[in-house]
Amino acid sequence: MARTKFTKAEKSWILYDVGNSALVLLATSVIPIYFNSLAAADPAVEDVAVGAWGTAETIASLVIALLMPILGSIADMKGMRKKFIVGCIGTGAIATVAMGIPSHWLTFLMVYIISAVALNASFVFYDALLVDATTEERMDEVSSQGFAWGYVGSCIPFLACLGVVLNAETLGITMKTAMSIAFVITAVWWVAFSIPLIKNVEQKSYKPWQPHPFRSAIGGIGSTLRAIWKDESLRYFILAYFFYIDGVHTIIKMATSYGSNLGIEGTQLVLALLVTQFVAWPSSIIYGRLGRTVGTKKMLLVGIVGYACITLFAAFLLRTATEFWILAICVGLFQGGIQALSRSEFGKLCPKDHVNEYFGFFDIFGKYAAILGTGLVSIFTFLTGNPSLGVLSIAILFVVGFVILLKVPDRR
Repeated sequence: MARTKFTKAEKSWILYDVGNSALVLLATSVIPIYFNSLAAADPAVEDVAVGAWGTAETIASLVIALLMPILGSIADMKGMRKKFIVGCIGTGAIATVAMGIPSHWLTFLMVYIISAVALNASFVFYDALLVDATTEERMDEVSSQGFAWGYVGSCIPFLACLGVVLNAETLGITMKTAMSIAFVITAVWWVAFSIPLIKNVEQKSYKPWQPHPFRSAIGGIGSTLRAIWKDESLRYFILAYFFYIDGVHTIIKMATSYGSNLGIEGTQLVLALLVTQFVAWPSSIIYGRLGRTVGTKKMLLVGIVGYACITLFAAFLLRTATEFWILAICVGLFQGGIQALSRSEFGKLCPKDHVNEYFGFFDIFGKYAAILGTGLVSIFTFLTGNPSLGVLSIAILFVVGFVILLKVPDRR
């Protein structure tokens, strides 16, 4: 009979998602707004603040893209995986608290880049620890539980931060002080929920220590890419993942912009996105259990079809705030599940002694996927002058991802 209770290692792994999600939500909502307020004090950059923020995000992404295949390879060596994640958490938490210090926009951006790189780098080591925290047959459910509790966990400190920031004047403090408090709350939450992972999850899969780790890691990048391409299951899966996760990330990134373009009030958009977080909580858990009983590949195909339907709804039916709420709820039904099962399925396909190295490439594919989707939306919108047709173009990504995923052998 399948075990229903989670082990200490599984619970500890899940809790890290609760911890890091606080900074993820703050970074996608409040931090950009705070940066705009700092940039507004400098006339030279006020009008190009969005571009400056985008440049910072791009720099952080490029640093991660360049480092993770190399660091991931080194982290696969015995005893290194947890050392790397401890380094990322420590550096990221300090940088997060330090974001409350600068008053100049450029200094703030520099500190933010350090925090963003540390946070996103920790995900690669965290994802790889999934194979150490649980067994292959339980990966779907454990991965889904991580996303599920991460959605809830992100809301608790976020609401506390929001309470301080929105009531700064009532509390008799400046906005800078309020944000400093928010950064401390977020960093403490992240570190506190990281302790169980560091304490209770041991690296069981590893490769022998290399005498020249950096040289070996750099030299091994090409061979790893060739190995992924030669493995039929990995090749088709990572190609399918690139396309369908591109669509998922594009919808997440473009939703508020598209809703605002339709004239929907900003408050309605923010509240609807919070509802997505709460809907995604139970949906991710259910998705993980169905992945175990029905099959991971089948549930991924269901998620792709679900997102394709969401795209059609957004293009042809979305016009009012009520319909945006419906869209937000539907996104919540599939968002966590499709991301969680993608992570667990990749973990099953990877050679366990090179899992961190492989996840380095997996996370790069996921991080840079939305470039294609946002590009399609922009091109079709500019060519037709109709943003609805721009949104409709996202469906192409789900169709391509669905077709390629069908080629992946069914592991059941």
